[in-house]
Amino acid sequence: MQNIDLYLNEVVGLLNGASREGLRQVVDLLMEAYREDRQVFIIGNGGSAATASHMACDLQKTVGLNRTKKFRAMSLTDNVPIMTAWANDFDYTHIFSGPLETFIKPDDLVIAISGSGNSPNVIRAIEMANEKGAVTIGMSGFQGGKLAQICKYNLIVPSDNMQQIEDVHMVFCHLVFRRMLEELGDPGAGC
Repeated sequence: MQNIDLYLNEVVGLLNGASREGLRQVVDLLMEAYREDRQVFIIGNGGSAATASHMACDLQKTVGLNRTKKFRAMSLTDNVPIMTAWANDFDYTHIFSGPLETFIKPDDLVIAISGSGNSPNVIRAIEMANEKGAVTIGMSGFQGGKLAQICKYNLIVPSDNMQQIEDVHMVFCHLVFRRMLEELGDPGAGC
C-alpha cells in the first residue's frame, strides 16, 4: 500500500505545482480557435497518442454537443493507414509532418504531446507547423526537451516518471476541456 500512496502523492504534487497560467493560456488559445473556426491538430506517440485521441474526442464531440458551431479538432494519431504509409515510404519521423503539411493553415493550432519532449516525429511536425505559421503548444515531461524550446506555448510536467507524466497530461486535457465548457456556459456537459 505504501507504493500506491507514494505514487498518488507524487501525482498530486505534480498537479498542485502545475502552471495555472500555462493552463489558462491553452484554454484561451483553444477558445480563440473555436470562435474563429480554426483547425486543431493533436499528435503524440504511445500513451501520448492515446491522450491525443482522447483530447480530440472531448473537444470535437462534447464542445460541439448541442451547439450549431462544432469544434474542429482531430488527432493525427488516429489514421493508421496514412501513418504507416509515411513511415514505410519515407521514415517514421514523417508520420505527423506529412499529413499535417496537407491540411495546416496559418494560425491553426498544433498540440504536441511527448513525455520526453524529444520524439523526432513530434519535433519534425512542430518545426514544420512553425514554418507554416501555426500556433504550437507542447505538453512534455522531464525538463521539456527540445519540444519546449520550439513550441510557442508549453505545459511541462517536471518529472522523470513517464507514467506520472502521462497521468498529469490527461488531467491537463480534462481541465482544459472542462474550463472551455464553463466559458461556453455549459459546465455540466459531457458528464
